[in-house]
Amino acid sequence: MTLEETLLQKLADWRFDNGRQTLTVAHPETGWSAAVVADFADRVGCQLWELNLNRPETAPSGDLKSRAERLAGRATGLMEPLRLIEVDVQGDAALLRSAAPQKRGDDLFYYEVLLRSAGAGVRRYQSSAKGARQQVAFPLTHEATAKLAADLTADA
Repeated sequence: MTLEETLLQKLADWRFDNGRQTLTVAHPETGWSAAVVADFADRVGCQLWELNLNRPETAPSGDLKSRAERLAGRATGLMEPLRLIEVDVQGDAALLRSAAPQKRGDDLFYYEVLLRSAGAGVRRYQSSAKGARQQVAFPLTHEATAKLAADLTADA
């Protein structure tokens, strides 16, 4: 089974509505581990706080910029497409954000992905007109969550 299939199977059985919990799913065949942090989960999906993917050994990062650009084109399960903001080669990190943040009143909502050779993380933020931002939960179906995990670990 792939990481995507394993994660989808575990998410299908994960149900709670009593506060933030973490589901950790290891995939020994690839070395990847997914940590899904959510405020609640039901049959269909989760109210995600964040999705993190890690592997214990850092693999050669190759061209992190190219990997980030491919991810931006491939990650289709989010409400907004992603675009590459910056690459820090020395810090082994690429930052992607929503290409067109969602506007509600004076606030902007956007996804942020931090991509590294040994992992990746996805969060959603709300930014006020005053410039302050705060992390917010976001809904995803189980299928979209599993596909996003596969997208984040592809090419790595």
